[in-house]
Amino acid sequence: MDIEVVTETDRVLAFHHTRPSHSVHIVVVPKVHVPSLVDLGDDNADLLLEVMEVVREVAGKVRAEHGAASITTNEGLYQESKHMHWHVYHRGETEKEILAMYGHHDG
Repeated sequence: MDIEVVTETDRVLAFHHTRPSHSVHIVVVPKVHVPSLVDLGDDNADLLLEVMEVVREVAGKVRAEHGAASITTNEGLYQESKHMHWHVYHRGETEKEILAMYGHHDG
């Protein structure tokens, strides 16, 4: 299966979702198999940090381009793919729609 790579490190891959649910939908995964965040184990804290660094980089790009980004991971029955992964996406709302739904509580 061909994928469109967004960014990559030696241990982490970010790519456009092959079946996106949103207008912008990127998946970030470790290259080694980890079943889920809960199954990560204490010995892989450095891997989680590297994954989060890539998630942060991708989310920053999505936010810069679209004004907002959401980040999720799933567990248990919510987890369709049994490999730890993070979704970084923009749902497609306009700035006006986002502000109407969430307001502006920072000041």
